[in-house]
Formats: sequence, structure tokens, C-alpha cells
Amino acid sequence: MWTEQDNALTRTFKFKSFQTAFSFMTDVAEEAEYQNHHPWWSNEYNVVTFRLRTHDAGNTVTEKDRQLAAAIDKLAEEYKGESVAG
Repeated sequence: MWTEQDNALTRTFKFKSFQTAFSFMTDVAEEAEYQNHHPWWSNEYNVVTFRLRTHDAGNTVTEKDRQLAAAIDKLAEEYKGESVAG
């Protein structure tokens, strides 16, 4: 589940391997380009953490962030990513 804190939506996913996490990130990058809305993220081995906020709206959470979060959730499900506590 996405958590809203410090004017951002945040969520962390864990995958079975680094390769799976990287493939997931590649697909998220394509979706972000399509939506023209790019996340902050970090990756360590099989864990990927996101922070979504809209810079053009004063670094607050907007509908653009919620739409990208929904797309990320769908991709994570396809890659069998597990949500973990941030």
C-alpha cells in the first residue's frame, strides 16, 4: 500500500532477484515516459523504493502521482513484487 508522507507517495517492493527488480524498473521507466511523470526511486539488490510527487505542483501529491502509482502497482503484480514496510 502506498503511504503519503512528507508531501509524497511512498512504497517499497521486494522481488525474487536483482534481475527481476531491474526488469521491473525498466518497465516502470517506460510507463513513466509514457505518462511524462518520472519518479524518484532507489534500488538495492532486489528492493525498489519509490517516492512520487509532482514538482510542477510545488512538490505535492497530485492525480498524476496516483495514476503512476496505480501503474507501478500493476507492474509489480506482474513481476510478483511484495510490498514491504518502508
